[in-house]
Amino acid sequence: MDRSDPAYRGQAGYTRALLNLYDPVVLGPVARWVWRCPVDQLVDGYRRNARPRHLDVGPGTGYFVSRSGLPHGAPVTLLDPNQNVLRHASARLQGLNVQTVEADVLKPLPLEDRFASAALNLVLHCLPGPMQRKAAAIANVAAVLDGDGVLFGASVLGRSAEHGRLARAVLRAFNAEGGFDNLDDSEEGIREILAASFRDVEVRGIGSVAYFRAANPSGAAG
Repeated sequence: MDRSDPAYRGQAGYTRALLNLYDPVVLGPVARWVWRCPVDQLVDGYRRNARPRHLDVGPGTGYFVSRSGLPHGAPVTLLDPNQNVLRHASARLQGLNVQTVEADVLKPLPLEDRFASAALNLVLHCLPGPMQRKAAAIANVAAVLDGDGVLFGASVLGRSAEHGRLARAVLRAFNAEGGFDNLDDSEEGIREILAASFRDVEVRGIGSVAYFRAANPSGAAG
């Protein structure tokens, strides 16, 4: 991804060193004590919604896909603009039929296949705002789902959420550094951009995080 692209800062920090620390640090104490969202609740979202022919946008380390319960050999596509992420996650998911695509979810996706499920898990808060810009990511994923497909995931909320003192400090720091761009992200904003592309939308708060599930893309046939 070009350094001048607005989305560059949100993915640039995912170096090999960070990916090695991500599970024990970010998905451990940061998730539980800063964002007050234990990762087992997000794993449950994968186990309930991930289907064979799954698209994982921003797969991180592959932690969540590896715990999704997808059967051995199930086709999974990993999409991310960062090659470090794609290499790390695909190496972890060798029991699945993995394809990797280097692409930016804010642009039309270079995919010919249709997918039964897709995840945007812990991704929206890294995308450049405002919410109207992030809506492009939702629309681009909806465009490659089956008519009864489902999109799910979670995102750290901005200033509107009931953060603890530590979460507010981390939120400010991450936005200043550029890894996050979510100060104006809200549950209602996420609900609105999902409803623009899907017929059935659910959003609920878990600590500082919004969990979402959207089904039946409104532009799909069938």
